[in-house]
Amino acid sequence: MKAFNDLADFSTDEIRELIALADRLDAHPEPDALKGKVLSLLFLSPSLRTLASFQAAMTRLGGGSFVISPEMSIHGIESRPGIVMDGAAAEHIREAIPVIASYGDAIGIRAFAERKNLEHDMAEVEFHSMTELIDTPYINMESAMNHPCQSLADWKTLDDFAIPANDGKFVLSWAYHPMALPLAVPAATLHMAAHRGMDVTVLRPEGFELPDPLMKKAAAAADAAGGSITETDDRTAAMQDAHVIYAKSWSSTRHYGDRLADQKLREELLDWCVDEPWFDNAKDDCRFMHCLPVRRGVVVADSILDGPRSVVIPEARNRMLAQMAVLHQMLGGSR
Repeated sequence: MKAFNDLADFSTDEIRELIALADRLDAHPEPDALKGKVLSLLFLSPSLRTLASFQAAMTRLGGGSFVISPEMSIHGIESRPGIVMDGAAAEHIREAIPVIASYGDAIGIRAFAERKNLEHDMAEVEFHSMTELIDTPYINMESAMNHPCQSLADWKTLDDFAIPANDGKFVLSWAYHPMALPLAVPAATLHMAAHRGMDVTVLRPEGFELPDPLMKKAAAAADAAGGSITETDDRTAAMQDAHVIYAKSWSSTRHYGDRLADQKLREELLDWCVDEPWFDNAKDDCRFMHCLPVRRGVVVADSILDGPRSVVIPEARNRMLAQMAVLHQMLGGSR
């Protein structure tokens, strides 16, 4: 495996093989599988689970890792192209990335969207400009429009809790958040559930429609896997017979890059906080998922997050296990 950039690059069988490998490594650890291997971790955006889970994964497999972020660099790292570097930053990403990559056998890169221009972010201009600088295997640890590590862990979580693929209903729901957040997780989650063959409903208020290219990509995956894609602002209809609701906040695509217009639109939507009445028409054992971090009482009620519906803790642990499988394949662990 030379790159883990998009779950869409892998067939259903290949994804299931990765998940089976994750299960095997959990049940039967291989503490020397990646002995002597090094993973470079470049974080241009903040992280808790991604950072900790990758470091834990490499340690459990016998390898090592190191972390670089702009806050850790004594020189400061500049990422803007064509900039005259007469400010605080003394190092440019065009030199920094090849050097960082050369110290490891693979590199993970995390860089959020700028959220100024939707077409620019949809094209993954920034992330591609970084991966073009390296010739080592790389892992997308979250880019402008993708988060394949989260999606692989989420697929495993659905399997772990016996949530059906075909004939399973998956609701991806927008939820209130005081700030405009990236589209990476909702975009990746939408495609993951469609790729799995589920009947996916995107539940969102007006103004928060997901971009057409993302919807078309997911619809193609659903057609191939025997699932379906719908989009609505009707909460009751969306939750009818749902097996799982995956809550996530994201920026208004109608006002993308316009912070004030986005804020004005979302401040009318405080009631988009997942609570027990949302589940009135869902399956009795409908599960609640979220990638974390999550704001209690804002995105979801405490009673849901702390109750039997929530699977967010095993979902987070699956990040480590799924990434162990990716690293095992990428860095040459025995099969």
